[in-house]
Amino acid sequence: MMAYGRAIGDNAGRYPPRMHEDLRANVAADMPRLVELLGDLVRLPTVSAPGHDQSKVREGAEKIRAMLAETGFRNARLLQADGGNPAIFAEIPAPEGAPTLLLYAHYDVQPAGPSSEWATDPFEPTQSDGRLYGRGAADDKGGILMHLGAVAAHGGKPPVGIQLFLEGEEEAGSESLEAILERHADLLRPDVIVIGDGGNWSVGVPAFITSLRGIVAVSFELRTLEKAVHSGQYGGVFPDALIALARLLATLHDDEGNVTIPGLVSDEAEGIDVPEAMARKLAGTVDGLHQIGIGSIPSRLWTRPAVSVLAVDAPPVSSAINQLVPMARAKVSMRLAPGENTLGALEALKQHLVDNAPWGTKVEFFHEEHGDPTVLDMDTFPVQAWTRAFIEAFGNEPVHMGAGGSIPFISTFAELYPGSPILVIGTSDPTSAYHAPNESQDIGDLERAVLAEAIAFRLLADWSPR
Repeated sequence: MMAYGRAIGDNAGRYPPRMHEDLRANVAADMPRLVELLGDLVRLPTVSAPGHDQSKVREGAEKIRAMLAETGFRNARLLQADGGNPAIFAEIPAPEGAPTLLLYAHYDVQPAGPSSEWATDPFEPTQSDGRLYGRGAADDKGGILMHLGAVAAHGGKPPVGIQLFLEGEEEAGSESLEAILERHADLLRPDVIVIGDGGNWSVGVPAFITSLRGIVAVSFELRTLEKAVHSGQYGGVFPDALIALARLLATLHDDEGNVTIPGLVSDEAEGIDVPEAMARKLAGTVDGLHQIGIGSIPSRLWTRPAVSVLAVDAPPVSSAINQLVPMARAKVSMRLAPGENTLGALEALKQHLVDNAPWGTKVEFFHEEHGDPTVLDMDTFPVQAWTRAFIEAFGNEPVHMGAGGSIPFISTFAELYPGSPILVIGTSDPTSAYHAPNESQDIGDLERAVLAEAIAFRLLADWSPR
């Protein structure tokens, strides 16, 4: 994950190193089991994307629920709203006077994509050079193992209460999450919420996510003709839908690559820079590719809007015939800077597409998505506790960094549980290739993340949230 950020500062000298040798030893001894368990989870094809077999997601959820019940968690159950995939809940009650932590991760994964682009079977875990490869190994089944390993480091009896919440639709937009949380409001009672779906600055350098961009997306149809007609008879008189669509999509950016939709929040990020060579390497750019937009790389990644064309429906080249294509479809996604009005930005995107449709072509929307940006409070005792834990477990200070991706449901947690600090941390790193072929999890970072969370449990045991 590329990010901007700042290190905590002088914290490293404040805390004696290696204070929790018992937890360090417990985690080290447990790692073979945890890596094997991560491999078992990778084998579950829990792809939540439309068009994939959702019964596989539910089967995976039931297997994880049974595993939790067998390993000492209480009240292990599936939580479901009307339709959608279930979330998995399990808990360990808090000792008297101790706070309760809600530990979130998601067990659903992205589609594997073309098998030809994978060096190994995406749903068969493979270890190589200290990493475990497979779809979901980092995003976000590594997050699940971080939570489970931290509980196990305390012999299954952590010094804080644990409520484990594993979602099954995060990669498909979390459409059921709010309904699940509201339906089971009496079940969840967190003093701290730990979102285990973040990532580290680099291998061996931990991080807190401090802000995330929001997202809006639309799918639309552009039509020029009622039906296809001969391109020789009518070409040059009326436009085909693909030419019109190409012109419309080109209006989303100016010649420098800046987003042209007016009125959007756009700020300059401050903090650690991202070298261009690093950005090019991680993105895998082709030789000679130019950057787009103005501002620093962190700003364009985290605090400015970005528009992407995610898909186009059109006749495939292999079956093209000499006709004017009457209709084409596209999906456009826009990331929003922190502080943006999400619904206002959605309307601005739609209005832009309608206003800029060329030659009198018609635009009709048939699907919309939206999720709010987030800014997280870093001035809390749980952040201080995890900072100490990170320093001891990783031997490096954590970086405070923004994220260009979106986790819209964080705002839902904030609304439902006001006053409960929210942390976003994780196990992945910039080379994990989540959402891409050859996804992988660094095993050393997994061990360090487990140890940090186990230490944080101990540091939070005597904290009073009120």
